[in-house]
Amino acid sequence: MKLDLSLEFLRVVEEAAIACAHTMGQGDRHGSDHVAVEAMRRCMDGLPIDGTIVIGEGERDEAPMLYIGEKVGRGASEPGSFPKVDIAVDPLEGTNLCATGAANAIAVLAASEAGGLLHAPDLYMEKLVVGPSSKDAVDLDAPVKDNLAAIARCLERKVQDLVVIVLDRPRHAQLMEDIRATGARIQLIGDGDLSAGIAAAVRGTGVHAVMGTGGAPEGVLAAAAMRCLNGQILARLVVDKPEHEERCRAMGITDFTRVYRAEDLACGESIIFTATGVTPGTLMQGVRFFGDGIRTHSMILQTNPHLIRFVDSIRVSQGSSVRIRF
Repeated sequence: MKLDLSLEFLRVVEEAAIACAHTMGQGDRHGSDHVAVEAMRRCMDGLPIDGTIVIGEGERDEAPMLYIGEKVGRGASEPGSFPKVDIAVDPLEGTNLCATGAANAIAVLAASEAGGLLHAPDLYMEKLVVGPSSKDAVDLDAPVKDNLAAIARCLERKVQDLVVIVLDRPRHAQLMEDIRATGARIQLIGDGDLSAGIAAAVRGTGVHAVMGTGGAPEGVLAAAAMRCLNGQILARLVVDKPEHEERCRAMGITDFTRVYRAEDLACGESIIFTATGVTPGTLMQGVRFFGDGIRTHSMILQTNPHLIRFVDSIRVSQGSSVRIRF
């Protein structure tokens, strides 16, 4: 991508975040997701790209908009006139979080030149996410105690000082038992392992690793963020049914035991990752409405050029007078 499209993509996630923030706490997770998808799709229609959704809301028959393979941007109607871009989206990561008003719901988009993001099937994926200092010290197949000991050495901490985020699911009972046996601490979350993964790669968040099984599409989005933050995700698809194999083969995946790294899941040279907070979270404030204005807090991560930006935006109605308080 020769054009710097980061601010264009920022506008997309801001619009999605604002749309679903209006539904925050109303208990309608599907409604929240729906308005986020519509806002994101509407905003992408005008972008100067020939975009293809590679991670979206699902297959075409199940997702009327932002489905896998959908064309977006002005190139959809003017082919050959704009750069080809692969796009991965999660219009509302943490639908339950938004519906209940809980922390860490975000609107997310990652983009790369064509072929730069894995076309991941909508399956589960084993994941281990760590920050820059531990990126070369862990192994997805190593025992939990060995990985935590390696992370502790890299951080020059005791294992007992580590905090590991785990999705609160019955499938993680043994994992949680193994972590607790080392003396490390667990932070259980109901949803939002993508935002948790980003936190693990940012110093000062108090999060040192994310472990467990979550969605493969979120794994690709996390990999895009790790490429920009110099963190690491190790991941493997959970393929345990014939229909899972069929789905993988349809997307060109034939090695069902492969352990993917961030550079495999998001291999593009020019990666852009953008996210806007919907509800207040570890890294970003949620959308805030006041008088005649709206305030959003977002992040833009890029590999080329390598930039990490936090953006605090205030939108005001024309002619309004706004007093800004930090």
